[in-house]
Amino acid sequence: MSESKQSAPLHLWIIGVVTLLWNAMGAFDYVMTEMQNEAYLKEFSEEQMAFFTSFPSWLVVFWALAVWGGVVGSLLLLLRKRSAALVLLVSFLSMVVTTIHNLGFSNAAEIMGTTGAIFSAVIFLVSLGLVLYSRAMVKRGVLV
Repeated sequence: MSESKQSAPLHLWIIGVVTLLWNAMGAFDYVMTEMQNEAYLKEFSEEQMAFFTSFPSWLVVFWALAVWGGVVGSLLLLLRKRSAALVLLVSFLSMVVTTIHNLGFSNAAEIMGTTGAIFSAVIFLVSLGLVLYSRAMVKRGVLV
């Protein structure tokens, strides 16, 4: 039995475009930080710059998976591909790994303060929401 593709609801396009832009901002932050772009990093304190530029290689890999997985997942959502759900899950789990490291095994909370904690919570909620949303769209037959 072949799966038939249902028409895409308006909310798919809204969520897809908004999260693509959201994830693109994360990708921009990743690239600027990894390239140690002076103009971008000048807004950070010396302690914050040292923190972001001292990540171990394995953590940078998880950060990259989280960021680029979000971008690719949002694109796949817009393309109505069921693989969006898997890619967004990998992105979410990678983000969880980086958050556990940053908040549990380093002094990120102290360095980034309340604003950083709130932003981390927002990133967590958006990423989790995308995973749940993409799974729901697969179950409804919107993503095939």
